[in-house]
Amino acid sequence: MIVTQDPPPVRSPRGGRPRDPSRDGVIRAAILRLLAQVGYGALTMDAVAAEAGVGKATIYRRWRTKHDLVVDTLSDIHRAIAVPPDTGSVERDARALLQLVAGTVQSPAGAAIRSLLPAMQHQPALVQAFREGPLAVWHGAFAAMWARAEERGEVRPGMDGSVTSEAISALVVQRWLLTGLPLDDGYLDDVFGTVVLPLLRNARPATA
Repeated sequence: MIVTQDPPPVRSPRGGRPRDPSRDGVIRAAILRLLAQVGYGALTMDAVAAEAGVGKATIYRRWRTKHDLVVDTLSDIHRAIAVPPDTGSVERDARALLQLVAGTVQSPAGAAIRSLLPAMQHQPALVQAFREGPLAVWHGAFAAMWARAEERGEVRPGMDGSVTSEAISALVVQRWLLTGLPLDDGYLDDVFGTVVLPLLRNARPATA
């Protein structure tokens, strides 16, 4: 018989009661909701505690300041982003990635990110956390898509990081940031058929 033993509770570097990891998800979800509602400037540690239904000490055992709280949460947003599977086709992969980006920006995480954009102009740590969190996930997903497509002979080398790669999701991001109009399946279908498919066809290897 195999006997398992639960891991010990995480001890706070500041001492006191042990940290309960089971509350992390609840607290992070509360932070995202509040950021979307009030933005970075009006966010307070007291409000986070109240929204999460925990004591203030629980918040301060995890983060010393609001800045630390937001940077850590932003860096961790990648956990909420589900990367599409390999479909076996660059066209189907690209369509799934459009859905990924649209779903993310319309989620609580996307609303929180949008609320942080003004603060990012003056907070380099927020910019770095965004790059290492959501942007890293998106870039990794596109890089994997291009690598698979190149291996299958569907596209020429060097597509990762190209203008073509950036353009695939550009209209979705623009609509999210500038217009606030819905990113429904009909719009994604239009973007895919009008913009993405021609870009993918143009990315095919040159024929001899």
